[in-house]
Formats: sequence, C-alpha cells, structure tokens
Amino acid sequence: MMDGRLYSIGYERTLLGNVVAALSTAGVATLIDVRDRPISRRPGFSKRQLAATLEEAGMRYVHLQALGTPPEGRFANRRREWKQFWAIVEEKLARPEAELALRESADLAQAARSCLLCYEADWRICHRRRVAEILARRHGFAVCHLAVNAELIGG
Repeated sequence: MMDGRLYSIGYERTLLGNVVAALSTAGVATLIDVRDRPISRRPGFSKRQLAATLEEAGMRYVHLQALGTPPEGRFANRRREWKQFWAIVEEKLARPEAELALRESADLAQAARSCLLCYEADWRICHRRRVAEILARRHGFAVCHLAVNAELIGG
C-alpha cells in the first residue's frame, strides 16, 4: 500500500481548476469516479473532459459506475430523505458488480494515491462516504476528505 490514505472529494459549487489543484496538492495519482452517470452540467466534469484534464495534469482517471448512486438514490438525496437514501446506497453496494468495483478501487488505491470523486460537496451526505468506509474497514485505509475552494460567483 502507498501511504495508507484514501482521499474523497466532491465538486459541487466549485470549478474544475480548484478540484485539480486540490488533487495535485494532496499528491493524488488516480481519481476514481464513483458517479453512476459521469455527466455534469458543471463545466469540465463530464467523463471525457475530466479524464483529459486529469491526464494533462499527470493523473489517471477511472470510472467505476457500479459504485454510483442510482437515480432513485439521487432523488432521495435531493429531497433529504436520508433513511431512504442510505438504504438505496447499501442495496447498491451489496450487489456483485459493486463488490468487483470495490476490489478494483482497493487495488487502485493500494497501487497509487487515489481519490474518490462524486458531485456532493458534503462527504457526510454523499454515498462516497460509505464507499470510503467499506474500503477503510476492509483494507485499512485512512480516509481524508478534501475540501475544495468554493466558486466565488454562482454556485
């Protein structure tokens, strides 16, 4: 294992440059995108654009859809229906395809400093928190949630 750390980051209300800077500062080599659908209305955060930007910055991009929150979970999150949201997350992460993706993410994080990415800025109400908890429990990672400088306008 590299240094035993696994990072987590959300890009809500920020700019791509801020996220890349935070990843670079933390020494992240691999970004693990744990969104169900790697598309975004935020400029630069759709899969191909994000992968290209990260490659230019010297980082690897990996998308693991099996670890993403399905539409009904995202809807429950937006409505702040936490019991339903976490039940949906748990059900999704119990699936065989999620188990394979968890193993892959562990292998990636053991090989190089890695960071889980999702939209939600607050890791406490994002499914990536649960993904990180599972990986920490199984593989001994120390989870570090990165804060990103908020966008000054809009958001």
